[in-house]
Amino acid sequence: MKDNILPKRLRELREEKGYLQKFVADKIGVRSNTLSGYENGTRSPDPEMIKKLADLYGVTTDYLLGHEVKDIDSMSDEEIDEEIKEIMKEVDVWYKNEPEDKREKLEMLRKIIKTFTEDD
Repeated sequence: MKDNILPKRLRELREEKGYLQKFVADKIGVRSNTLSGYENGTRSPDPEMIKKLADLYGVTTDYLLGHEVKDIDSMSDEEIDEEIKEIMKEVDVWYKNEPEDKREKLEMLRKIIKTFTEDD
């Protein structure tokens, strides 16, 4: 899920804000084609540029780099659906990779579910 997370998040955040690439590029001091490269993964912003982008979009640099997840309360229904799909894919791959550990995996999943249901 973290592969190419920066380009994906940059594009999503720009679109969420309703900003045009030219507007963002002007705000952070680069050309539109440079910003386009950041968003499609053909160019990598330096650390200072990542900070400028995070500030502009009102998120942390960790969020842009995939080290933290977006606060659920600030997510749209579409973002929540997408994240649920991604998590389910990862769980499915995780579950299928080592079938000999099915009992251990089931027990771990039950503990996770129990933890969530006890908090309610």
